[in-house]
Amino acid sequence: MFHFRCDLLSSGFMFEFPLSLMTNSLLRNPFCNFYLFTKCVVFTFNFLEKMTHHCTKFSGHWKIIVFDEECFQGRRHEFTSECCNVMEFGFETVRSLRVESGAWVGYEHASYQGQQFVLERGEYPQCDAFGGSNAYHIERLTSFRPIACANHRECRMTIFERENFLGRKGELSDDYPSLQAMGWCNNEVGSLKVQSGAFVCYQYPGYRGYQYIMECDRHCGEFKHFKEFGSHCQTPQIQSIRRIQQ
Repeated sequence: MFHFRCDLLSSGFMFEFPLSLMTNSLLRNPFCNFYLFTKCVVFTFNFLEKMTHHCTKFSGHWKIIVFDEECFQGRRHEFTSECCNVMEFGFETVRSLRVESGAWVGYEHASYQGQQFVLERGEYPQCDAFGGSNAYHIERLTSFRPIACANHRECRMTIFERENFLGRKGELSDDYPSLQAMGWCNNEVGSLKVQSGAFVCYQYPGYRGYQYIMECDRHCGEFKHFKEFGSHCQTPQIQSIRRIQQ
């Protein structure tokens, strides 16, 4: 038996039409059934087109290559999704990495705990490069995940003076190397809401110090208390904020 068959890439979707059924149906009522058959095929291909677009839209969107030695030497492994613990892949820690696509957030400890730092497209030959101009030494990277909502063009966040979204507030949609320079009242942010995109907040002006990654799809974009900023956050001190590059 001959079949008309469509496979949807490697997604596991398959559509199969027995040609004998098609021809018999067309012979019984060629006009009506040809119309229905045409509609069916058109619908199927429209569905395939939409599903293919949906499946490939995020395919290869994130890619990171990690190494267990500095300067991209030693054991290597490629990831396109989150990694809860690099030790499960034979790594003691990550000492260098390349971000091929997408934006990521790295964590000092397994299970996305400890100090966090944004990893955007580029090369990081040593551990010190992970934190950029971070004021604190980073000795290890043990877990990491993609930042799915990063969108440099459409970022919007509201910061509040006190916890639970109380007190004075400020609307942000750009990069701010110094919140005080833009008129923010002090060096602390008690709570915040991320309406769209993702931001990285820094403890000190000039994008220095501890980093806190704020995403619109985490905590529903609402961070009521500074302790929700990150497991390593001990103070509400935030003095510079920028959008995360995708």
